[in-house]
Amino acid sequence: MSTSPQASEHTETVTESSSTNKRILLAKPRGYCAGVDRAVDTVERVLDKYGPPVYVRKEIVHNQHVVHNLRERGVVFVEDTEEVPEGSLLVFSAHGVSPAVREAAERRNLRTIDATCPLVTKVHKEVNRFARKDYDILLIGHEGHEEVEGTSGESPERVQLVDKPEDVDQVEVRDPSKVVWLSQTTLSVDETMERVEQLQERFPDMQAPPSDDICYATSNRQVAVKAMAAECDLVLVVGSQNSSNSKRLVEVALQSGASSAHLIDYASDVDDSWLEGVETVGVTSGASVPDVLVFQVLDYLQERGWGDVEEVTTANEKVSFALPRELRKDLDENPNNPQGVR
Repeated sequence: MSTSPQASEHTETVTESSSTNKRILLAKPRGYCAGVDRAVDTVERVLDKYGPPVYVRKEIVHNQHVVHNLRERGVVFVEDTEEVPEGSLLVFSAHGVSPAVREAAERRNLRTIDATCPLVTKVHKEVNRFARKDYDILLIGHEGHEEVEGTSGESPERVQLVDKPEDVDQVEVRDPSKVVWLSQTTLSVDETMERVEQLQERFPDMQAPPSDDICYATSNRQVAVKAMAAECDLVLVVGSQNSSNSKRLVEVALQSGASSAHLIDYASDVDDSWLEGVETVGVTSGASVPDVLVFQVLDYLQERGWGDVEEVTTANEKVSFALPRELRKDLDENPNNPQGVR
């Protein structure tokens, strides 16, 4: 463990910790992944390039703070393409969309920019590849999640969703030798493998995805939480309730030995009763959370005597994704001229 350079800026004025055992373990990696960074950057670039209003289907990422700030700048989040004026520009969120959504956008003559995370796109391509080979595809994921809806929509006649343990018994396949499992990218690694083991008991010849479907960032954040959880009396996970990967971090913390764990959007969500009798607080954040929210939590804790911040580093992420090609093309061809797209 080493003290974070960023975290130390928030601890230099605190002296109380020298006479107490109060400390903060700050997970690294945490916060924005490459896919979220790309999606948010895409919307901000579109705002700068074309001006408001900018339409985005669903929340660009699952974080209240990010969505609120973009809405104040002129982003209009819609649930359905029918809400977008014909001929307008529409951004698809990081979670991906089905072919049916793309077709609906074309019918309304919408110009689209696809901010789908490339790792989600990879799973979509896997669905298409196995569907062409006439496989039954067992998608491990959470019912109703936007990513699952988009992935399933690539081949709804071939994809069966497996969410809870009881879903395994409901699966029906045409040929047990032609079955493959895929997964939502933001799941708990451990929970996913539990489902896989259950499915393998029913379908011993079931194939695995060609490469790991669970996002590197989701996995890395879970590993970091596991590394510190057993030392923590309390783990605070910064993230929104509709963020699958953030909710999984709370579960992982509890399963890995933390005495308690809570999901919060803001420092103001912390209940001071959670801090009673607590010495070590672990802090992390989901993959759609800007670090400013984490530092606000650190400030909140420091004001209450938790001054020592130790960064628990389990990986150094260097992944980055290029902007969507539709946007890159406009930026390259017309770097200075705004374009009327509505």
